[in-house]
Amino acid sequence: MDKINNRQLRILEILKPNQNIGPKEILEKLNQDVSIITVSRDLSRLVELKYLSREGLGPATQYRLLPKSLFFRPIDYQKYFEIETDKRDIITSFNLEIFNQLTNFSIFSVKEQAELEILDQKFRSNYSKLSTTIIKKEIERVTIELSWKSSVIEGNTYSLLETERLLKEGNEAKGKKKEEATMLLNHKKALDFVFENKELFKTINRVKIEQLHKIITKDLDITSNLRKTLVGITGTKFKPLDNQFQIIEAIEKFCDLINETKNIFTKSLFSIILLSYIQPFEDGNKRSSRILGNAVLIARDSFPLPLRSVDENLYKRATLLFYEQNNLSLFKQIFLEQCHFSVDNYFRI
Repeated sequence: MDKINNRQLRILEILKPNQNIGPKEILEKLNQDVSIITVSRDLSRLVELKYLSREGLGPATQYRLLPKSLFFRPIDYQKYFEIETDKRDIITSFNLEIFNQLTNFSIFSVKEQAELEILDQKFRSNYSKLSTTIIKKEIERVTIELSWKSSVIEGNTYSLLETERLLKEGNEAKGKKKEEATMLLNHKKALDFVFENKELFKTINRVKIEQLHKIITKDLDITSNLRKTLVGITGTKFKPLDNQFQIIEAIEKFCDLINETKNIFTKSLFSIILLSYIQPFEDGNKRSSRILGNAVLIARDSFPLPLRSVDENLYKRATLLFYEQNNLSLFKQIFLEQCHFSVDNYFRI
């Protein structure tokens, strides 16, 4: 993460998306005992780090947030979530420009991309040495562990061992709700579908997304079609789109972005976080997004992301941080950690 001081961070908080602002106005809003020269130095530093762009000269100089600032400005998430939900200063409505803002934007640094390419090569090398029997066993293990962790994130109380018994032997755990078993079994069905039809997910469209969602929510009393009304999200003031026409438009832009993005890891990260952000269905959005994020990787013969070691509370916070601030820093950190975990723990001799 780029090192910036508290005053520079405050400057980034002062500026709003699609707004031009001059140094004097920034100084006034800072309300700190500093000079215009100090503020100008701070602004130059933020321009150097590509958080801001500079337009004009002399007294007419204006500054504007660049995409990097919106998505990756430093946020102390622990302090952020210490603030009560209703007192957090957030982006309350869906950012309709987000797909344009993310187009041709490099999510991963050069160093991070190099790490991902090494992981991908390592996985492919490991995979090529495995027998068909071992590959089938590893796919089964990935299916069990992703089904378990994805369900735990949604509040499912099955343990990993109970999940294994359910998915391998059909034995439901005693004292658990029927809906919990159904949720886990639906994950398995969705992942079975992905592994058996991986070529299908080299491109995505609304029909494929709805197909995955239908599998993941079968027999759970959840409507399969795109929602027509507003849904609320627990723990945040953020409000997703409430107009079906806008939801359809967002899904189409989402699919275009995924299909036009060349980097498979960026495709996966976008699939997970943006489908969840759109919230196109009345329920099952995050579950569908995690399956889709895996599907685009599997379609390109790369490693899956079972998310086994992820802390579910941290995952939820990372997702909320994106909803409320459009900030990807924490979610990208989790994504990268899980990429390393996957290659180190699956499809190995």
